[in-house]
Amino acid sequence: MSSHHSLPLVAHEYLVQNSKTDIIRRSANYHPSIWGDQFLKYAPPAMVYEACPEHVEELKEEVRRMLMADANDPSKKLNLIDSLQRLGVAYQFEEEIEELLEKMHDALPVDGLDGCSHLYTIALWFRLLRQQGYNVSCNVFNRFKDSKGSFNEELIKDVPGMLCLYEATFLKVHEEDILDEALTFTTTQLKSIVTDLKPPLATQVIHALKQPLHKGMPRLEARHYITVYQEFKTKNETLLKLAKLDFNSLQLIHRQELSQLSRWWKDLDFATKLPYARDRLVECYFWIVGVYFETHYSLARMILTKVITMTSIIDDTYDVYGTLEELKLFTDAIDRWDISGMEQLPEYMKVLYSALLDVYNEIKQNLIKKGQSYRVNYAIEAMKRQVRSYLIEALWFNEGCIPTFEEYMGIALTSCGYPMLIVTSFVCMGDIVTKETLDWAIDDPKLIRASALICRLMDDIASHKVEQARGDVCSSVECYMKQHRVTEQEACDELHRRVEKAWKDINEECIKPSRSPVPLMPFLMQIVNFTRMMDVIYKHDDGYSNAAQVLKEYITFLFIDPI
Repeated sequence: MSSHHSLPLVAHEYLVQNSKTDIIRRSANYHPSIWGDQFLKYAPPAMVYEACPEHVEELKEEVRRMLMADANDPSKKLNLIDSLQRLGVAYQFEEEIEELLEKMHDALPVDGLDGCSHLYTIALWFRLLRQQGYNVSCNVFNRFKDSKGSFNEELIKDVPGMLCLYEATFLKVHEEDILDEALTFTTTQLKSIVTDLKPPLATQVIHALKQPLHKGMPRLEARHYITVYQEFKTKNETLLKLAKLDFNSLQLIHRQELSQLSRWWKDLDFATKLPYARDRLVECYFWIVGVYFETHYSLARMILTKVITMTSIIDDTYDVYGTLEELKLFTDAIDRWDISGMEQLPEYMKVLYSALLDVYNEIKQNLIKKGQSYRVNYAIEAMKRQVRSYLIEALWFNEGCIPTFEEYMGIALTSCGYPMLIVTSFVCMGDIVTKETLDWAIDDPKLIRASALICRLMDDIASHKVEQARGDVCSSVECYMKQHRVTEQEACDELHRRVEKAWKDINEECIKPSRSPVPLMPFLMQIVNFTRMMDVIYKHDDGYSNAAQVLKEYITFLFIDPI
């Protein structure tokens, strides 16, 4: 969501006639929304086979029975849990899965599955337990090494095992050299054999090399896996049926939300009133579905989409359009957070300011009903910090200043937007949130800092070339190059290394009992999901600004085409 955001290719300066003076304003030539009014009217797709609730309940009961059966065959259980997670329906069976994994964790000897030399099963056991926050040891993989300390050449014949080990390595924390080696080994081997494989295994390997599961967007991964899973000879028809019905029914709910949001957005008419800014409502909603997709987070999703969309507009105002004088007035108005603070603003900023206050008022009204109105103050405080960080970057830009890398990151970890969005995402999550959770989140804990670092660096790496061509404020790439006198490539390599380190921080912070006062997995997973969205949107390009190239296909998969 970053400030000085990444933008489509051409950019030029143009003159805006102003009644008092001619102000030179920059333009980023963002492409308009690629969706038009497509989501405005909610009409369920004609072809969707409407599931009757009784039928879905029967399928769920059958899955519960499966989860409770064969208690003494751990590998069968692990495979079932893995399938449920990958097919996107594990959220329906959270308690059962937690109970099973806890037993597997408690009942297994320290070195993993006793007497089991099967790579696939051990790697799956390791990944599923780590994902759930259990501190299992990576030493279970030592048995797959030869006398020289390298991975056994024999493993190359076991493609499913290697693929499973590859996916497991992404849950690594610091000082786990064996997992670093395993990642290098499996990546090299899988790339070298992928052309000899046949579907569906080939499809899985190609996809995993492009998008490892741990860094993927859960809904998108589920959509992909359903199509692969139905090709398996060993597929379970009950699971497949449930996954398809569940996917389509969630899609209808998401479509409905998107339709309501589209009406709100169209009424604001920012595309006409603030034409300099990115018109990305649908992409913002996609981003937030990546954070939480479940039905009971519907209100939270709607509100967070409004907040991220408004932030995107404010970001473009600070980056591209506003004069320094106007930006100081706007920052001051946000600090006062009062409708009377609007009088001093230029017309176009009044539109933005009053729409922003409306969104936070809506948050407050919803919280008052539940007796949780104190929470809105956390969201407002986070937004104030956000806007202050934008102003500092605008000052740098106006002074032509390239700060040191450390100075830059000191501000950029806030301006990237993730600390603000994460706090706001908690505010609307309902009864599981406590005051302690919010105090923890607004206090800049290690987990949120790591997520913000990944957000900022991945965004900068993907977008800095276009921004420099347009004459934007410097990014981490330029700051690092200047300070350390290195080439662009060397700077990007170093920033990539820092992103990998931050992922290890994230994995470490999600192991329980974690040192944070927030033991609840839903909060930690949300931060992981925010981080995953950077991998999905920015891995190869700035997918947010260039939505037509990158996100169009994903959004079509999730919100337009039923399975």
